[in-house]
Amino acid sequence: MNTLRTAFLLQVHKNPEQVNAFIEQLISENHADVYVHIDKKNNDQLCGEIVQNDRIHILQNNISCDWGDISQIDTTILLLKEALSTKRPYDFIILRSGQDLLVKNGLKEFLSEHKGTIFMTFYEKTKKNLASMKVNWPKITRRRYTTPHPYRLYRRSVRLLYEMGINMYPNMKPWPEKFTFYHGSQWFCIPFEVAKYIIEFLENNEWYYEYFKNTLVPDEWFFQTLIMNSHFKHQVVNDNLMFLKWGETFRTGNSPLNISFQDIKEIQESNSYFARKFDETFDQSVIEYFTKSVQFGRENNREYKQIQ
Repeated sequence: MNTLRTAFLLQVHKNPEQVNAFIEQLISENHADVYVHIDKKNNDQLCGEIVQNDRIHILQNNISCDWGDISQIDTTILLLKEALSTKRPYDFIILRSGQDLLVKNGLKEFLSEHKGTIFMTFYEKTKKNLASMKVNWPKITRRRYTTPHPYRLYRRSVRLLYEMGINMYPNMKPWPEKFTFYHGSQWFCIPFEVAKYIIEFLENNEWYYEYFKNTLVPDEWFFQTLIMNSHFKHQVVNDNLMFLKWGETFRTGNSPLNISFQDIKEIQESNSYFARKFDETFDQSVIEYFTKSVQFGRENNREYKQIQ
């Protein structure tokens, strides 16, 4: 009998009906629990709109979660602590956003066959991107801009200077030489013991969190660096099971593009279990397609029509 237990951690900030559709996918056939953090900026509008179920846990303590900021890390830590506090013996803890969806059946069976494996993307540091960690970035410069904003140009200039060996505003927090930086997508799938290790490490090593406070987009470095410098390193598969399409223009280059119905064939061919980002105000039809045909507990694809 398959007894896989999974905790999904969701960062939510808009579109409650779409979020509920994702949650319904995840709790199908009672195979998982869902922990929801609602961005404090939108809590009043969303809190009462999330579907009610014994398997759904909405965090009472929430924070304002901003792009490129340490608050992204704070949100993830809150979710991890909430799941761990229940002392339920989860096999996996999976971090996702409210704009994701399951896009392939069979995830439960896949995870059952890969217990103990860490699924996350990671890349080693390069001179070009290490400025994100080695420079002290004021909060106002860490915001997401989609136009040629002065602070976006400032970031580019500071990065170029760093590549040339000039660090005008160095991150002065202590960092041990033995720790190598790694970066990648913030979304991960980790075993319970890895989640427990992360929280215990942070409680016993305050310097680690302190270093990241004024870094740029720390959520793409924090957990990769911690895990890849631990004894869990050899359990990592460089894949977070997520499909996404990155923008290629100056305006869209900082985030994944919205998914449309025309992307379904490419998603199916990717063999990924999740995709992002979906937005009901952009294309409701693709959301309906996946929420009707894909569930966490569904073991086969008989009802999962391939788009030709």
